Amino acid sequence: MKVSEILKNPAMEGYKIIAGESGLDREVLHVNMMDAPDIINFLKPNELLVTTAYHLKDQPNLIIELIEEMNEQGCAALGIKIKRFLQEIPKEVIEVAERLSFPIIELPAQSSLGDIVNQTLSSILDKKTNELRFAIDTHKQFSNHIISGKGIPKLLKRLADLINFPVVLLDQYTKPIASSHSNRKISHIMETMYLKDSSVYFPNTSFFTFSTLPEKETFSVFLVNTHQKKAGFLIVIGEINPADHSATLTIEQATNVISFELMKENALMQYTRRIKNEFFFNFTEGNFTSQEEVINRAKEFGLKSEQNYLCAAGKLEQGDFSGSYTQNQLEIDSIYEYIEDELVSLSLSTHLFTRGDTCILLYEVKGSSQDTTNYVHSSLELVQAKIKERFERSISFGVSNISRNFFHVKNGFKEAHDALQSGQLSGQTGFIQGYRTKDIMELLRIIPAVDLKDYYLNALQPLLELGKDEEQTLLQTLFVFLETHCQISETAKRLFVHRNTVVYRLDKCEELLGSKLNDSELTLQIRLAMRIKTMLDL
Repeated sequence: MKVSEILKNPAMEGYKIIAGESGLDREVLHVNMMDAPDIINFLKPNELLVTTAYHLKDQPNLIIELIEEMNEQGCAALGIKIKRFLQEIPKEVIEVAERLSFPIIELPAQSSLGDIVNQTLSSILDKKTNELRFAIDTHKQFSNHIISGKGIPKLLKRLADLINFPVVLLDQYTKPIASSHSNRKISHIMETMYLKDSSVYFPNTSFFTFSTLPEKETFSVFLVNTHQKKAGFLIVIGEINPADHSATLTIEQATNVISFELMKENALMQYTRRIKNEFFFNFTEGNFTSQEEVINRAKEFGLKSEQNYLCAAGKLEQGDFSGSYTQNQLEIDSIYEYIEDELVSLSLSTHLFTRGDTCILLYEVKGSSQDTTNYVHSSLELVQAKIKERFERSISFGVSNISRNFFHVKNGFKEAHDALQSGQLSGQTGFIQGYRTKDIMELLRIIPAVDLKDYYLNALQPLLELGKDEEQTLLQTLFVFLETHCQISETAKRLFVHRNTVVYRLDKCEELLGSKLNDSELTLQIRLAMRIKTMLDL
């Protein structure tokens, strides 16, 4: 209740406002009756203090200190029985109270402090009871809207009618979900907020207001939570005064019902995601028994068997996160949901799946291959930029070649995954790498170094047992001979030696290796061993 409403109680009949009349709209939630020097230590915000001022009768100027401290603590007002112990309020006290808009009330002589306290508390309790009844009735109205299947848009329309302001529901990233009214101006403001990622600048409070200078509009924002998680924002196009309990209670009940509805929708979405991810896992692992089963299951998720597809596999950089494993998994899930909301919702031709800590984006190819590749790269760059800005994390992608139908997507996923791994092995971060067939050096890098060294020693062991100089001479001659496609004259030319010298060296190599150099199996072993020597710097 406001101070002005408290003054209407019968026990306050005959009151007089001594100072601070402009503060009569202060909220009163508690009443205290005390006469003690340290009274300020026992007061609470929004409290009305009634007193005889007995402890101030010899030092009336201490009232200034009391008023300043009460104002600082957010108390509502001070009621004093004057001419019992304190004969008058000093002029200086009145000036301070006027400056602070802090009400000082002369209590009626005929009413006891006990009656004033009892009636005031009774009025506060009555109002609270009425507010509680109102909240229950309002909650029932909103719940009935949802239960009857009218959905969130109808609920927002009902809320707007009750508070006389249009309302808009945004998700946790300020993306519009639903609105009570179709208004081009409001829609433009909301879309601008979303594009500018305005939620990053929203304070972490349950209620706040802000204004936009160009439109000169004031917006009241109420947080919508679901199970200790921020689910969105309810935006009122207008200023809601926190002291307006009727409006705030109505909006609070609306946000409660909306949060339950969003939880239900989220549970359905999680179930759908799980079923979809299980399908993609079983498909890529070859667990289906027939193509017909694959076609029928794919149709359930809007996937056409004869459609061309391009696959992208993405993974977050682990070095960007310092929390626990569980926290990391929760954030990964949140980021992949964000990708789905941001990218997939913008295009009906993009599908998202997840496998462990990898997300898979499946693009439908409808134009030329080059146009599709350009579109995929630009959309992935957009995803990378948004995740970096919002979550301060980097994500890398591997991109496959085009799959000519859905059944080839199994190979497309492997290509995308291989491209992702190839980029990670090269030490890159935040990359987008297309798939290409691995050359021999890339394949060798996949094999552990210790195994490669064993292969090298086994293949060239007879040559490696020679002295260092002779070993180097024969290995160099073998290498050049094989690189020149076994041309003796070209080998001699490159080594700046006589042709007979090359023949002598090659004969000695054949003798040591126990096989002719025209044996394709032997030359393949030597070529691989030479590559390993270069790669491991042996």
